Amino acid sequence: MTAHTSPEFDVDGLLADRGTHIIVCCGAGGVGKTTTSAALALRAAEQGRKVVVLTIDPARRLAQSMGIGQLDNTPRPVVGVAGGGSLDAMMLDMKRTFDEVVESQASPEKARAILANPFYVALSSSFAGTQEYMAMEKLGQIYRDAFAEGRYDLIVVDTPPSRSALDFLDAPERLSSFLDGRFVRLLLTPARGPARLMSAGLGLVTGALNRVLGAQVLRDLQTFVTALDTVFGGFRTRARKTYALLQAAETAFLVIAAPEPDALREAAYFVERLEGDAMPLRGLVVNRSVLPDGAGLSAVAAQAAAERLEGLGYGDRATESANGSVALTAGLLRVHADRELMVERQRLLQARFAAAHPRVPTAVVPALASDVHDLDGLRTVGDLLADQPRSGPAD
Repeated sequence: MTAHTSPEFDVDGLLADRGTHIIVCCGAGGVGKTTTSAALALRAAEQGRKVVVLTIDPARRLAQSMGIGQLDNTPRPVVGVAGGGSLDAMMLDMKRTFDEVVESQASPEKARAILANPFYVALSSSFAGTQEYMAMEKLGQIYRDAFAEGRYDLIVVDTPPSRSALDFLDAPERLSSFLDGRFVRLLLTPARGPARLMSAGLGLVTGALNRVLGAQVLRDLQTFVTALDTVFGGFRTRARKTYALLQAAETAFLVIAAPEPDALREAAYFVERLEGDAMPLRGLVVNRSVLPDGAGLSAVAAQAAAERLEGLGYGDRATESANGSVALTAGLLRVHADRELMVERQRLLQARFAAAHPRVPTAVVPALASDVHDLDGLRTVGDLLADQPRSGPAD
């Protein structure tokens, strides 16, 4: 391996490793992350594994490429998978997952009261950070239930298309900070201890809140916070277990990028964040790359040849056919020159990334002529992911 060249990422080796149970794909938006997740899941299934792919990205591309009308919180089987494995697909339904936690942790009567609470409805539907909390919950739920039952032996997770893709790593601590906050403790005091223990100061604060919010709103808020404390105390424990699972050797994080400055800067952020949190980073996938065409003609030589042809000055002395052929040849030479310049630009970007992160194995996937919209397209992406000759742009 020469300087500034990434080690090769053995995709098939990762998928064949039965000790790998979770693959988490993260990266910026618009870099082919959802397609890569689906392609990896399909390839693993067709190599004999029992796979479920979970997307946290609400885009419909995953469902469309797998021939499923609509994805939801329930795993749906993908039809047309070859080989001896199986593949299910699902999309995180934040509110449904939240409701499932309530229904599993509370009595039917208490669950109905919590689900109808206006503060709970707001939190479960749109509160900032809830998606990340529920992503952690759903991942842990699938791992606990489906693996125990033998339904799956591999989970592929497609995270949201932004830096918030890794926010679910912070879910346990964020929830703990919220539940242990001074305002929450204040509201929980009546529920956690006898009324006689309430100080006069607490009574004054509660009275002030009553006047500002209204008695019913304050009661709803206290009911909701009490429910969080009693029902979601278990979530805090489960989230910490899932966090530990993500740090375990059975998990593999993949960073997905494109050969563009912004996308590779985002990839560097993900790599550094994962390394800082001691998460098992297994590789980088650089999608939509332009590879050398093997013609052996440099951009400079192609541009010079085009200029010579254009300077011949055929004009009226040549036939229209000859003029057309010269113009076409010159145009093709300029297209080739532009392609070679792009190849070189992408090679330099990837070399710069490799110099900063020399231990990150990399797979380079060439740009396709059309969008991926079915299983055959996903198989093509999987083949390209696995076929990594070292003569690619990273050399």
